Amino acid sequence: MRLRTVLATATAGLAAATCLTAAGPGYAHPNSPDSHACSPTVSIDRFSDALDKTTYEGTFVGNFSALAVDRDGSLAAVSDRSALFGLDGRTLAPEAVVPLADESGAALDSEGLVIDRDGTRLISSETEPSIRRYSRDGKILDRLPVPDALKVAPAGRAVSNGTFEGLTLLPGGRTLLASMEYALNGDTAGIVRFQTWRRTYGGHFELGRQYAYRADTGLGVPEVQALPDGRLLVLERGFTSGVGNTVRLYLADPRRATDTSGVENLTGQDGVRLIGKTLLTDIVNCPSLGATAKQPQPNPLLDNIEGMAVTGYSKGRLKVLLVSDDNQNAAQTTRFYQLRVRI
Repeated sequence: MRLRTVLATATAGLAAATCLTAAGPGYAHPNSPDSHACSPTVSIDRFSDALDKTTYEGTFVGNFSALAVDRDGSLAAVSDRSALFGLDGRTLAPEAVVPLADESGAALDSEGLVIDRDGTRLISSETEPSIRRYSRDGKILDRLPVPDALKVAPAGRAVSNGTFEGLTLLPGGRTLLASMEYALNGDTAGIVRFQTWRRTYGGHFELGRQYAYRADTGLGVPEVQALPDGRLLVLERGFTSGVGNTVRLYLADPRRATDTSGVENLTGQDGVRLIGKTLLTDIVNCPSLGATAKQPQPNPLLDNIEGMAVTGYSKGRLKVLLVSDDNQNAAQTTRFYQLRVRI
């Protein structure tokens, strides 16, 4: 199914995605478009805290690190505590949960999620890091190669808890892209690598080009999503104790960036063209819509936003769903955000 068709289906279901809290706290609905502007190109429609600190079939609902739109318009959400959830496309209510594990049965630190064209799930874990293909019921079907340099030290030069966070398929479905959260040892702080894989005729993926992206000072990259024209939506995020979260949304263009797969150290040298980026919004500037925070935040709407999915696209206008990872922590919230973005 073509991307536009999938997104159109998803939009119909997600237009009322936060109705599950319509009669209770944690729900906000737009009163007028202008009152919901975060920037000239981004506005927030609503948010929902309805799934915060809930359980489903004995599994904690939260720790969400990624979202993806399925072919039928429903959602999949991956938890970094080794759980893959199916969510209703209209209400966001959990409908299914599948445990995830590696080949030895050990838990994953699952961070990125792509639903491939055959319905299988590509899921990244930042422990090694790794990308595996899973069936809908959680069976491992394949494992992708990872460049040695991107492996966590001492096997490679990646820092612990700073590897594959974002995962997305580029237009056409033949190229997979994963974003590192933080820079490798030996690279300039803030310059993170985006690795790609090319789909082979046998349906597997082989290593492809690599690009460099400069995150803002003190921020990492928790999520990236491809757009139909080849550009990317990139989330940048950071946290300062006693202050709270910083979350920014960028439009990025990798199409003229240098292939850095053969560059050992990225130090801002001449001849390396980084992925270009344009700020769409800093979430701190969004109206709070009555949100409350359990810990200090520069805007009570903010939390540890980590997952993102494009749920609708038409003529340069996007519907984007974000979710925060509460880390199963009483001071954090599982919160969904519905944005409208003009690119």
